[in-house]
Amino acid sequence: MNDRNRRERACAAGEKNRMNEASWTHASSHELEHTTPLANAAFVELLAPAGGPSAFSAALAAGADAIYCGLGSNFNARRSADNFDDASFAEACRRAHLAGTRVYVTVNVVVKWDEMQRVLRLIRRAWLLGADAFIIQDWGLLWQVRSTWPQMECHVSTQANIHDARGVAFCRELGVGRVTLSRELTSQEIGRIAQEGVDVECFSHGALCFCYSGICHMSSMRGERSANRGACAQPCRLPYVLVDTDHTVVSRPEFERLLCPKDYCTIDDLPELVASGAKSLKIEGRMKAPEYVYSVVRAYREALDALVAGEDSDSNRAYRHRLLKRSFNRGLIDAYLQGTAGNEMMSYERSNNRGETVGEVVGGRALEDAVEKKGGLNGGRVKLRRYKQADVDLAVHAPIGKGDLLEIRPLDDPTKFLTALAPCDAEPDSTLTVRAARVMAVGSVVRVIRSEAARAQAERIASLDCPRKRAVSVRVSAHIGQPFTVSLTTADGEHSASVQGFVVEKARTKPVSTEELREHVGRMGSSPFEPICFDIDLDAECGMSFSAVHGVRADACMALEERILAGYRAREKNTAPLSRRAAENERSAAAKAASLLLSDRASAQTRAKDAEICVLVTSPEQARIAQAAGASRLYASADALNQGVWPDDMLARVVPWLDEVCREADHLRLDPWIRTGAPVAVGNISELACALDCHAMAEIRECIPLHNDYAVSALVNSGACGVWLNSELTLAEIAHIAENASVPVGYLVSGRIRTMTSEHCVLMATGKCIHDCDTCKLRQEPHYLRGIDNDYLPVTTDTQGRSRIWAPQPFDAVPELDVLLAHGVTRLMVDATLLTKEQTERAIARVASAVAAVKQERALPSRLEGATQGHLFSPIG
Repeated sequence: MNDRNRRERACAAGEKNRMNEASWTHASSHELEHTTPLANAAFVELLAPAGGPSAFSAALAAGADAIYCGLGSNFNARRSADNFDDASFAEACRRAHLAGTRVYVTVNVVVKWDEMQRVLRLIRRAWLLGADAFIIQDWGLLWQVRSTWPQMECHVSTQANIHDARGVAFCRELGVGRVTLSRELTSQEIGRIAQEGVDVECFSHGALCFCYSGICHMSSMRGERSANRGACAQPCRLPYVLVDTDHTVVSRPEFERLLCPKDYCTIDDLPELVASGAKSLKIEGRMKAPEYVYSVVRAYREALDALVAGEDSDSNRAYRHRLLKRSFNRGLIDAYLQGTAGNEMMSYERSNNRGETVGEVVGGRALEDAVEKKGGLNGGRVKLRRYKQADVDLAVHAPIGKGDLLEIRPLDDPTKFLTALAPCDAEPDSTLTVRAARVMAVGSVVRVIRSEAARAQAERIASLDCPRKRAVSVRVSAHIGQPFTVSLTTADGEHSASVQGFVVEKARTKPVSTEELREHVGRMGSSPFEPICFDIDLDAECGMSFSAVHGVRADACMALEERILAGYRAREKNTAPLSRRAAENERSAAAKAASLLLSDRASAQTRAKDAEICVLVTSPEQARIAQAAGASRLYASADALNQGVWPDDMLARVVPWLDEVCREADHLRLDPWIRTGAPVAVGNISELACALDCHAMAEIRECIPLHNDYAVSALVNSGACGVWLNSELTLAEIAHIAENASVPVGYLVSGRIRTMTSEHCVLMATGKCIHDCDTCKLRQEPHYLRGIDNDYLPVTTDTQGRSRIWAPQPFDAVPELDVLLAHGVTRLMVDATLLTKEQTERAIARVASAVAAVKQERALPSRLEGATQGHLFSPIG
């Protein structure tokens, strides 16, 4: 954890006395854990986003302790952000390190098998340019980095779907420096996890995903853009309605965006988060404008500093809330942290910026049409364009600044909103007239959706070479006959430099005073440093040229810069290079990938003998049907196993298919199905850790995405006994991974693909929630989300109130069974979760018939009408 920044922040937060550097330096993490929550706030890192250089400068100026960003646009979860090239990244790191701020590089996507060497080269390059840590989702990449460069600090991304202490402990054993937790956790859960001895990073502010991070396939299954590859198209922000089996709309009519959460805001919960043991508070926003980054980081910086100082005021809190509301937001909520996930957290009405409500329309009048002239140069015809305009009178309830962008939205028809610029400042309880495109209805709501002051401030900051200066203590030694010496030490005590200059002589006229030396040595101008205290040891009767003093001071600043950056510049010597042969082998294998699509009949026939028709069932009755239809391996979810009356002989054959989510409260429900020596399909790292501890035969479900053979090998080396490959893989990628796997490989060949799992229950949109999932009748009935394309996505909700959303079309890979079998995919899954008895029987019989066809070299069936081939032949970016 970045103790350096915490120490510096404690100093800058208002401590008047110089810190005891020895006590700070030698304070152990154990001692820090036993300090008060207010004291702990000084040791909490504020982590800011930066989509590009301007936002990076804004984050620095606003007081971020660390900044996360992407290098290049290929391997991070915000590929559409500006991101950084090598030159701009190196400069950003230099500025950050001089200011005492760390820089984290996001590599928080799944990595394809033929990309690993390129990603590793990017990481090595970023490290040499100045990165302090890497935020990683892919398990194969994490293992590669940890084994190749153990000196690099690695953080497990929230995309890895870690949400309990057991999952964090698993990460701890890998040697990671930090785990970024799922956003859905409560403060109590965070407190339990923080006891595992790993720094935990918590989501603090910004946009919420509807789905648990890292397991969303909604974007990729409805297009070619994968959230796990940094190209999410945000289909969750679009309009949907909830319908029943008769296609009757059952969601409330005013609820239009059923998958659109409000934005997260924990600024009022900082004492609770600090007390929980969270070591880093993350602000979302690498796609946000610099003014957003500046305003939000500044608000949280001031709130944390007030917590450290133990002093705050209602006016300061109101000011911080105003900063946040005038930054992009869909409404602000802290529901997850408080343990709720109901309608209060949803932005059903709109998915765009709500801003802050500042007034209402009280009148207006249409003006004469304005005329705009165009053309007329060099003898050309003059074109006239007429456009309407109006003056709209606003009653102002909160301050408005000149140039603020206002949204005016009628109550009776919110779709007919417009925007206008504030022509001047306006104070509360005043009237402001703005020029708009038309007269607006009296009572229309007025919001500030962009602060001009924040925009101008961010623009000014972007032009600064040093957006934030680092606090230093200054010691001056001036003794007659000895060299004039300036020593600078950073406030945290970690870096210091001392420079000697001219020999001090006795004054010929007026001697130099202590106050004059303090003034002239303290003029640090364009340097990245700012003096906070002075220790001047001055002989009486000393004389000197102030220009010479300035030269020594400038040399001391340069020396301190060099001292701070020296460690980063020395990295080249002790960072192992990558193997050229590995990169060549990867390129060679990629060139041969197309040949993997050709079925080797002999291999297919041989491996077809080992084929297992696997069926995911929901009840004992469906299991009996599956067995009779030819299933050789049965799976069932923990909820299905807990609810049904399963005969002992059948129960012994069923493999538990555990959830994608396993929080502390889920252990009692899930853990009993993890049994020593028995197979179990695990859906997250917590369940894998439990299975390994119990010596169960863990199979990795597709929701722990394995997109490369490095990831498969890593988890198999940890003890996994089988893997299920992800639906975002192409047929060639599946073939490559299966060829190189040392354990059985499975793949869904028939059924619907789960696209989302949410803590929020979609059925709440009906307005009929009884807050008792066990007895909820709505939960027992089929429901669908109907989107703007008029397609229907099945929705199911489990006994925990978590909703799962399924792809609109069934998936069918049966026509590719020969290729799958030829390359080692021997576990063929039929997901019967949404199937009737008859459909279950037909689906299994069809797969069995196709396996027989491979054995007998007969033609495979055509794809089912209306079914999708997913990404088998269309790779995601």
